[in-house]
Amino acid sequence: MDPLADGIPDAVRTIRLERTLAVLRTRFRPDAATEAVEPVESPEVIARHVADAVRSRIETEPDDERRIALANRVLALLEADVPGSLNRLMAFTGFDSGTVPRQLSPVVADAARATSLATALRTELASADRVDLLCGFIRRDGLRLLDDALNDLRRRGVPFRVITTAQPGATDRASIDHLVEHVGAEVRIGYGTESTRPQAKAWLFHRTSGDDTAFVGSANLSRASLTEGMEWTLRLSGIATPGLLRKFQATFEGHWTSDAFLSYDPARDATRLDAALTNGDGAPPTISQAGLDVRPLPHQQEALAALDVERDTHDRHRNLVVAATGTGKTVLAALDYRRLRERRDASLLVVVARDAALGPTLRTFRETLGDEKFGAIHAAGKRPRRRHLFASIDGLAEHGIEELPAARFDVVVVDGFDPAAAQAYTRLLAHLRPKELLGLTVTSDDDLPHHFDGRVAYELPLCDAVAAELLVPVRYHGVADGADLSDADWKLGAYDAGTLDARYIGNDARADVVLTALREHVSDVDTMRVVGWCVSDAHAAYMARVATESGIPALALAGGERDGANLVRGGGGSEHDDATALVAAANEAVAALRAGEVRVLFTANEETVDVPEVDTVLLLWPTDNPARFLRQLGVGLRRAPGKAALTVLDFIGTQRQEFRFDLRYRALTGASRRALRRQVEQGFPALPSGSRAVLDDDARRIVLANLGAPSRLSRGQLAADVRSHGDLSLATYLREADRELSDVYRNGGSWTSARRAAGFATPSGGPDEDVLLRRVAAFVHVDDAERADVYRRLVDVDGPRYGQLTEREQRVARMLLFMVWPKRGGFASYPAGLAHLRRHRAVCAEIAELIDVALDRARHVSAPLDAELASVPLASHASYLREEILAALGYATLRRPPGGHTAGAAWCPATHTDALLVTPGAGEPVSTELFRWRPRHRLSTSSAAGRRYLRHHEQGSHVVLFVRETSTGDGPTPFRCLGRVSYVEHEDDPVSITWRLHRPMPSDLVRGG
Repeated sequence: MDPLADGIPDAVRTIRLERTLAVLRTRFRPDAATEAVEPVESPEVIARHVADAVRSRIETEPDDERRIALANRVLALLEADVPGSLNRLMAFTGFDSGTVPRQLSPVVADAARATSLATALRTELASADRVDLLCGFIRRDGLRLLDDALNDLRRRGVPFRVITTAQPGATDRASIDHLVEHVGAEVRIGYGTESTRPQAKAWLFHRTSGDDTAFVGSANLSRASLTEGMEWTLRLSGIATPGLLRKFQATFEGHWTSDAFLSYDPARDATRLDAALTNGDGAPPTISQAGLDVRPLPHQQEALAALDVERDTHDRHRNLVVAATGTGKTVLAALDYRRLRERRDASLLVVVARDAALGPTLRTFRETLGDEKFGAIHAAGKRPRRRHLFASIDGLAEHGIEELPAARFDVVVVDGFDPAAAQAYTRLLAHLRPKELLGLTVTSDDDLPHHFDGRVAYELPLCDAVAAELLVPVRYHGVADGADLSDADWKLGAYDAGTLDARYIGNDARADVVLTALREHVSDVDTMRVVGWCVSDAHAAYMARVATESGIPALALAGGERDGANLVRGGGGSEHDDATALVAAANEAVAALRAGEVRVLFTANEETVDVPEVDTVLLLWPTDNPARFLRQLGVGLRRAPGKAALTVLDFIGTQRQEFRFDLRYRALTGASRRALRRQVEQGFPALPSGSRAVLDDDARRIVLANLGAPSRLSRGQLAADVRSHGDLSLATYLREADRELSDVYRNGGSWTSARRAAGFATPSGGPDEDVLLRRVAAFVHVDDAERADVYRRLVDVDGPRYGQLTEREQRVARMLLFMVWPKRGGFASYPAGLAHLRRHRAVCAEIAELIDVALDRARHVSAPLDAELASVPLASHASYLREEILAALGYATLRRPPGGHTAGAAWCPATHTDALLVTPGAGEPVSTELFRWRPRHRLSTSSAAGRRYLRHHEQGSHVVLFVRETSTGDGPTPFRCLGRVSYVEHEDDPVSITWRLHRPMPSDLVRGG
């Protein structure tokens, strides 16, 4: 093998390799030839390299005695630097034929070998102190082969953990019951058998001696696998393959704690397991199927616990749960109400997004409560009279929301959110006053969180739901469609629907791309069930006609405007003018899709399709609204018999700069904006097992260009972006979202206002909060440790009072106060100003956060000024606003606040210092040690100021140079302190003075001019 072939894997950089690289350097990119080893990995890398060298040398020595002598020479060299003594190698020892040597490299065992896997397992079990098993299925004939060894485990009290799955036709419940009841095993079962995930088979044997071993391979716990089949099994040991063994141990623990595998108790779960083995689906059986009391799944238990914390610990009774469609949010609401009902009798109102959901929702509550007569559906046009009522948002709006008594219902559940009825939700939630309000939605990026004090009590991201096998895996394909939307009209944060219609309807070339991709990526178009999300009713009708003409039975269901529906078969159909007809049309469409009469349903109405059997989704128009994106995916994410995954075909064109691919992909992947770009470049390697995302070359180019483009966010977009990342600190948000401070503080914005708009909690305000929040951006430049530390203490509402500060700290306090109130703020004293600032808790908290961010971003090493100015709390190479500079040097006082100062220089008698405030164009660096200043103000060398500049040494005054850099948009533009300077020379007419810096300026400032 060519050691320098393209694509060579990682290698240790040896002298030999370095010599070769020196000759062939042009074959490599300089930045790709080598990569530093992480410190934690260095011992392993070095040891492996030495071991390979020793092995290679010993293999050339045929005599065992010489091999031992060679090994002892190596050990003797090591012994000089290693504490204690290393054991000398005396000889090799043999092993019994029934065991596999621990010291040897991994070996393969199968039924064809003299020692079968069953025999090897019995040997390992006999000496194990703890056993873990991961396998796809378990059968009684396999257990019988290991009965004696397993019974010995129980006799010795050896813990035995088993992870397996419910596979119809393979899993034997009686065998699992036997493991629990007779062997004493602790068993967890995965019910998601329709998933495409490979079923791992592995045994892990723990020993207190540390001599752990494992068998990893293809064999399940059955007679055929253990003795007869063509199975393979790799044996690992803690001695020969410690890294692989540790990785397997971590993998098993990850599965053991995963929500995808549920604890199994025959007395409690036998009926459920039987139902799963009979039905062949991964979903828990309903009451009507199994006659069981409904119990929460692990993620529902977490959600219920989170609700308890919100209510009991924080006294919060307006709570929101966010989880993808198909994860059991309605069941969660019913379970939560059941608990509340057990505490006290409570009236209930459940509000759903559409009429079609009323029946299934009522049935879920009845089954959960075990009461077939519980509740009633609100009939449209009738006065709601029942104590427990189930209604749609449209039905309540039609009746008159304000007609309901505000405190009539003790518990209100809002199950889902229809954006088209946003005003009705606002009226409903503003009017009702229940003791407990629970909201359920698919994403925290829609408008619903605003009605729940901006907090999310519990959130289950889509990627986590897929990883837990609550939803089917996603196979996403981004397909370039050739459409150029870079000049399309953009209104209210989205593309104008009319403009998209004009680009798409009649565009047969794009429609052909869609149908070609559908046939390419769907294995069987004759059995597929597809929903195509369109921009409008007209677009849906066009796509249905084109698909039908191409030989794919399709149907268009209109009704996106909510005032009617139009069912179109192959381009023609009948009109329905009211909501009842809309429901009928939707039911007809769903029935046709389920029956296979049509294969594709095109629609623009996200609230009319509820078909768990859907296995393919077409995204036929661009939206960067995460809520809409998740709703469109959600129609196909639920598990259904025979459904292994959801295929998503996303048709991508060139977008406007405002369009945000990161918002929609974050909803799919859970990755931050920064990590998302890496995922796209690497092919989305971090998706849950069984899922994948592939972009064709053109689509990938479009997406990467969009992710790399700077994005100027409106305040609404910023709030949505903050909300999409979750409740984070400012520093974490900027890092994860790959945002700049200018994104937060542009146009008078603030982190506090962004968090509030996103719905997250913030500290209390104060009488002047709005004004002060607009000044917070002034702290973005704080980049020296002393000032940052004192500022933090000053904005601590429980920090020291002004009179308790040292003289130097008081000077820093004045810097801060004049930065907040450049014109004094009307305060008669500095203590009064500091006390007033501390009344604004949110402002103080944000200042502290911003200081941490700014200090972390400091790129220059600051240093105190020369000894003559030791009392002045300024540092060379740190950044300051004019107000801070003048306060630190004693120029600014309550009688002479700095807010009116605009000159390019200031004489500060209190410190005998001239501060030169150089703006762009008023000077430039000559070198790292020289700076030429050209004052913009009228200056004569014969004036008092001019004479002081030229003769400051003789006069005993100081000159400190400050240079304003180019604005970055991150708040007010500061000056960079270059420290004390000394006169070198000058020129007249116009005056320019060259100064020598006492401390060389940073080279980047020299380059920047």
